[in-house]
Amino acid sequence: MSRLIIALASAGYAGFFPWVPGTLGTLVGVLIYFLFSFLSPSIYLLATGAFFFLACWVAGKAEEILGKRDSPKIVIDEVTGYLIAMTWLPVSPACLASGFLFFRVLDIIKPPPSGWVHAKMTGGLAVVLDDAVAGVYTNLLLRLILVYFPDFVLFGSD
Repeated sequence: MSRLIIALASAGYAGFFPWVPGTLGTLVGVLIYFLFSFLSPSIYLLATGAFFFLACWVAGKAEEILGKRDSPKIVIDEVTGYLIAMTWLPVSPACLASGFLFFRVLDIIKPPPSGWVHAKMTGGLAVVLDDAVAGVYTNLLLRLILVYFPDFVLFGSD
């Protein structure tokens, strides 16, 4: 069971890469997003919600196994955050790339309340919740861009 938890928590061992494991975890999130993008909007939301709760449990168990709070090897939180970031947005190269970039920046700088969650909370919920907040901020930012620049979704497509 420990191997399965670590495999899930590290997004297929992407978290074990010595450089930028969070970025690699987000790239795994892009791949999982492609699978989820074929779902209806309501099923996408349900699947992402279920993934969030699974990620919280897995991240908490992985912390115990690895013996470290929010280990950089745990990147299931980045996958979850990216799925949240892309909720109900168009599947386009511009949205995918912008979502990736904005999510990574917001995950790193941890705007409120992400920084508080990261600093004050513990356990699997804390590991995943700060990335979920970054995902919500990313989603809102992309939605604002789409309101003011509706052709943005077409960038990069023929």
